[in-house]
Amino acid sequence: MGTRPARRRRIAAGIAAGLAIAAFAFGAVLSERGSSPPPPSIASQLSLRRLVGERLVAGFSGTAPPAPLRRMIGRGELAGAIFFEENLPDRAAAKRLSAEIQSIPRPRGLRDPLLLMVDQEGGLVKRLGGPPTLSAAQMGAAGGRVSHRQGQATAAGLQRAGINVDLAPVLDVARAGGAIAETERSFGESAAGVSATAVPFAGGLREGGVAATAKHFPGLGAAGENTDFAVQRIALSKRELRAVDELPYRRFIAMGGEMVMLSTAIYPAFSPRPAAFARPIATGELRRRLGFKGVSITDALESVAVRDFGGPAAVATAAARAGTDLLLCTDYRSAATAGASLVRALRRDPTARTAFEASASRVLRLRHSLASKRDPRR
Repeated sequence: MGTRPARRRRIAAGIAAGLAIAAFAFGAVLSERGSSPPPPSIASQLSLRRLVGERLVAGFSGTAPPAPLRRMIGRGELAGAIFFEENLPDRAAAKRLSAEIQSIPRPRGLRDPLLLMVDQEGGLVKRLGGPPTLSAAQMGAAGGRVSHRQGQATAAGLQRAGINVDLAPVLDVARAGGAIAETERSFGESAAGVSATAVPFAGGLREGGVAATAKHFPGLGAAGENTDFAVQRIALSKRELRAVDELPYRRFIAMGGEMVMLSTAIYPAFSPRPAAFARPIATGELRRRLGFKGVSITDALESVAVRDFGGPAAVATAAARAGTDLLLCTDYRSAATAGASLVRALRRDPTARTAFEASASRVLRLRHSLASKRDPRR
């Protein structure tokens, strides 16, 4: 996700020089020190509504969860919530809001922390004050050691606010004239440069107990506009997408990255549908080709880029069929509509339950892993 339409701003490419370039070698995949083993999957025991709920994340307006959202969480019909700037006027309010949502009583088996997520990239896309203090472009220029420290500081700040998922870093490889480059949201103009600096930022997040989210797969660096505002077709060949744009994801996956966000741009080389709805991308490229075993998530399902493909019910069904795990709705009413549609689809085709259980199990494992990473200072 990027800037909302009301906050749309663009700045010229380029950053101030003078930051020293430093080499960085990221270590082995982090171990779950002191954490309990994940419980046996309960996905097979969930009702249809709760099974579907483990694939839904919703947003809302204001600084307190509205009653309908509370009821959805209490019934086990949401896996988490997304926060925007309007929800987080300051860190104290963010901490209160997170605590209030996590304290909502939930059904047995679904009491691990909800996924509370925010776009905390740095630069123009930052929903909460504090770290990161640099944009992605500035971190890319400064090197892996700096971006790693920025990731650690960001995790500490989010943990104190009760937020356990950062919808960052952007792994898009910047291209001249592209919206990602012009808004300084990319860590670099080469796959190697992005890998060497964005992935350490993700590592810093993980070390601090916050799940990192690489985005926007398979790559949005060639898009001339943000998909929040316009339909985008990325006219790159499979060969170039694989050799350049997908390359940083290999390192992210190798270091144990927890989440990947699927783009809502269209990649004609693979499919006439947005990536999040395209099985050749969401399942074929991300899981089968790159071997990703974590949680995948759509970009915002209410964005302009997906309007031609229907409302919340239609696009949620398309994304689920493509194999994308979490369906991101910026409004809880859209999530309720999407959930009802998916329940109906499962009733019509019970054989689809196996795929739903696989997605729900991945989400439940992530939620369980975050239970052991809570900052005791909170």
